[in-house]
Amino acid sequence: MTRGEFTPSDLDSVLNVIGLSPPDPLDTFGEMWYQVFLWALFSSMLFHIIAALIAFCRLRKHTIGRWMPVAILVMGVLSPLTGGVVTSAVIAGVFRASDFVMMPFYALVWGLGQTIVVMFISFTRILATL
Repeated sequence: MTRGEFTPSDLDSVLNVIGLSPPDPLDTFGEMWYQVFLWALFSSMLFHIIAALIAFCRLRKHTIGRWMPVAILVMGVLSPLTGGVVTSAVIAGVFRASDFVMMPFYALVWGLGQTIVVMFISFTRILATL
């Protein structure tokens, strides 16, 4: 197999999440944690990339403000790498300890949920400072 080549198992895991094939439940703590963490990381990066593009378009002529998109991108990666790791482990630990079955779609929902909660908290703190 050469670099960059997909295997059938890679495609199968993508199809499991979007519901086009029968779901294969996530059994171990590591599988659950990894899937929830990846969804939290990628959804956070997506939202922060969009925010950074908007900030860059609006602040490109500002002398100091033009560097804000860099800070936004750094927070889009740093936040899931710190808090996202811990909260994903807690979610996976609860699922594993209670013997609940985690389907790949549940991991997607938990990962997106983490990003939405972080965004909500961020926006409410900004409004409190005004």
